[in-house]
Amino acid sequence: MIRSAAIALICLGSGLTAPALAQEGPFEDWKRDFQTRLAERGTDPALIASMLDGVEPDMRIIERDRTQPEYVRPVWEYIEGAASPARVANGEAAQSAHGGTLDGIEARFGVDPDILTAIWGLESAYGEIQGNEDIVRALATLAWEGRRRAFAEGQLFAVADMLASGRAERGELKGSWAGAMGQTQFIPTTYMETAVDYDGDGHIDIWDNEGDALGSAANLLLREGWRTGEPVVAEVVLPDDFDYASWNERASRPVAEWGLTGITRAGGGEWDTGDLYLDARLVIPAGDGGPAFLAFENFDAIMGYNNSTSYALGVSYLAKALAGGPSILGSWPQDNPPITHSQTRELQTRLTELGYDTQGVDGRVGPNTRAAIRAFQADQGMAPDGYPGRRVYDAVMAAANR
Repeated sequence: MIRSAAIALICLGSGLTAPALAQEGPFEDWKRDFQTRLAERGTDPALIASMLDGVEPDMRIIERDRTQPEYVRPVWEYIEGAASPARVANGEAAQSAHGGTLDGIEARFGVDPDILTAIWGLESAYGEIQGNEDIVRALATLAWEGRRRAFAEGQLFAVADMLASGRAERGELKGSWAGAMGQTQFIPTTYMETAVDYDGDGHIDIWDNEGDALGSAANLLLREGWRTGEPVVAEVVLPDDFDYASWNERASRPVAEWGLTGITRAGGGEWDTGDLYLDARLVIPAGDGGPAFLAFENFDAIMGYNNSTSYALGVSYLAKALAGGPSILGSWPQDNPPITHSQTRELQTRLTELGYDTQGVDGRVGPNTRAAIRAFQADQGMAPDGYPGRRVYDAVMAAANR
């Protein structure tokens, strides 16, 4: 799912403590008002009718919008699923069937075919699972429901633009309950901004035309800063005395500078000379004791598609598997899984009571909660990695109960 869709889903599912808002009046009242606003934008009345006539709310979507999964999937489970033998085999078959298209897209956009295939595999199982919801109905339901009205109405305005421009047809608009469409799961605003008519037939079909779908994904990566020929991610080994206190996951520095801190390539070997001068971030997704990675600018471009470290690692290691490359060498700390959302709320409450202010209790781990965790860990003699796992949860609960 592209970045906009990812952000949308985060927003759609992140109201952990906010009350569910009641719908403001009947659905038909909202629809009439929205039709009026479409007309004020200059949308043709016949198009408005074809887009919205007969559309009714779908209460299943409201239920899904208000349901927040309690379980937080460990990064190692995500990567294992992303690069499963079945997905790799299906990806190889997809590459064999569409190799010419992938090569042509690489020539035009400079995006690695293995990366593009991996995104395709994670977004829609190589086009097999795209979602079958009418996205106009889904987005209209979310807009009427009210909690995410600005997002949903913005997407509906983009749908009107899609139809008015002739890029898509009303009957094609199928996708997920949150409005993501096609083989590459674009939401309408991203479709309008990024989708391309790769085969030049005058129609941008991301549902049934692999060239348009994959070309659009490549164009998005390019817009997000993809750098042709540069690496994406490299597993590394931290020195035993690694200074977590000075580590900032958002800070980049040249690979050569990371080497001066004692960081080495996993599995041994030297860096390519050109890579030594590339900027990279140090990513430690499961905290102290788990695998560590240097993430290059192309990794961040993938996160522009979906703003998730787990997703970017999943794409990267599925791509490596498709290319016959290595899997992750380090061991995951499976005895220290991420805590659940309710445990995160409890952790935030107890940390704040102990003097480590998380700036609110919402069940989400943002910069303030990570800073509070790191401060607590440092005071307790733990590695201050900021990772919200079971170990720090147990330590905080023990401290709170003293």
